Amino acid sequence: MTKVKLYDTTLRDGSQAKGISYSVMDKIRIAEELDKFGIHFIEGGWPGSNPKDKEFFEKINNSKLKNSKIAAFSMTRRPNISASQDTNIAALLKSKAQVITIVGKTWDFHVTEVLKTTLDENLAMIKDTVSFLTKKGFEVFYDAEHFFEAYKANKNYALKTLVAAQDAGATAICLCDTNGGSLPSQITDTIKELRHIIKVDLGIHCHNDAGVAIANSLAAIDAGASIVQGTINGYGERCGNADLIPIIANLKTKLKIDCVPDVALKQLTHLSHFVSEISNMRSKNEQPFVGESAFAHKGGMHINAIMKNPLTYEHIDPVLVGNKRRIIVSELGGKTGILLRAKDLSYDLSKGDPKTKKILELVQALEHKGFQFEAAEASFQILMQKHLKKFKGFFTLEGFKVVIEKRQDKKITSEAIIKLKVNGIKEHAVSEGDGPINALDNALRKALKNFYPTLAKMHLSDFKVRVLDEKAGTAAKVRVLIQSQDEKDIWNTIGVHENIIEASWQALVDSVEYKLLKDRK
Repeated sequence: MTKVKLYDTTLRDGSQAKGISYSVMDKIRIAEELDKFGIHFIEGGWPGSNPKDKEFFEKINNSKLKNSKIAAFSMTRRPNISASQDTNIAALLKSKAQVITIVGKTWDFHVTEVLKTTLDENLAMIKDTVSFLTKKGFEVFYDAEHFFEAYKANKNYALKTLVAAQDAGATAICLCDTNGGSLPSQITDTIKELRHIIKVDLGIHCHNDAGVAIANSLAAIDAGASIVQGTINGYGERCGNADLIPIIANLKTKLKIDCVPDVALKQLTHLSHFVSEISNMRSKNEQPFVGESAFAHKGGMHINAIMKNPLTYEHIDPVLVGNKRRIIVSELGGKTGILLRAKDLSYDLSKGDPKTKKILELVQALEHKGFQFEAAEASFQILMQKHLKKFKGFFTLEGFKVVIEKRQDKKITSEAIIKLKVNGIKEHAVSEGDGPINALDNALRKALKNFYPTLAKMHLSDFKVRVLDEKAGTAAKVRVLIQSQDEKDIWNTIGVHENIIEASWQALVDSVEYKLLKDRK
């Protein structure tokens, strides 16, 4: 079986995505999870560029990684000085990384316009840097920046930069589609040509500006590349990097190329969600292979076929990548959708069972009022359990009050007061928040924390409000959708009411109770 090595750059390139800022501890946790999964190389950052990356390399050496090599990233030495005098190179030596990745200019346009030096000096910079590091005992990867543009603009010079790195001792050369503008056919043709010239391992590093980073990466591997760089969930600058999640899944399940053990593949969904959680980024429902919607079925015809044979509408078994099949309950799914959801919950229903008809009628009636259970499976699970009298409540609300105050200094504050009972014990909590719903969420958690400490491990990751009848103006009914997550799962809940606070409360309670239902199992 062909072997491909995975090079993860989530901790460097991924951290450059808008909205992501990793602490040192965040980076350590992600690195340890990547190691557990079986990633071959983990690029920890640029030790010469900032104190955080420097600290990461100091601390990661204390982690006993079993599968991964830690790589430190930097650029070639500066023009007209030796590698031994360059402060960035000195920082690499102190990092104690097992692999050093050096990025260099391959495009003559960048050499003259950005580096402001000569083409010959750039070749010397590549050769001197790689040679200096290999002589120090490091495994050196050379990242050929903007390579595909460079190859189109000046093929001879672009090749000279690769040969300079190879002759200096680089163990691998990674071709970078830095602007993300290349197409798979160009990637394929270029790598096939280079395979006759470059003797060391070739890698591929793609960005997603044209929306084809995954396709480009797979095309490169098909053409002969043996190392693929990318980030978990495709995090990265601008439109992001190549997403390693679907790349790994496609390599293993479609191309039968070995990159991680089969047992690791079953942790793919967990890895994706774990990194999104640490990154404080909402998981993408539509993400191939691991998204919540990747194996979700809504239409009655689809559901009926899936019941007979999953291959009718699924390209792989979701279990292979640690995901699961989801049957979306809606008025379009009919009784079949109800039956499959009941089966997931270990309830024995049949098409002829009056309970099945009653639940379907209830779903149709609620959706007519504005509920949308296809977007809120957690709420549906609670609804079904209550209807089947299988639900045991976790608390009883006695009442709540939300106060919004605008002060003379124009500052707006929100305070929630909540009274409830848990197993006959009264609880009274008061909490402030950024808004009325946040205050209510904080007060509810505060009241329940002593009874259900695992609630501290969940948080609300998305909150959406939709007006259902614009013509009704401020009296319109609204639909509130809340997405919540913990380190293992993501779930969605719903509330509908003319009062936005009440609609939010419905969704909020379902979210908390679903978490507690999970923990009760």
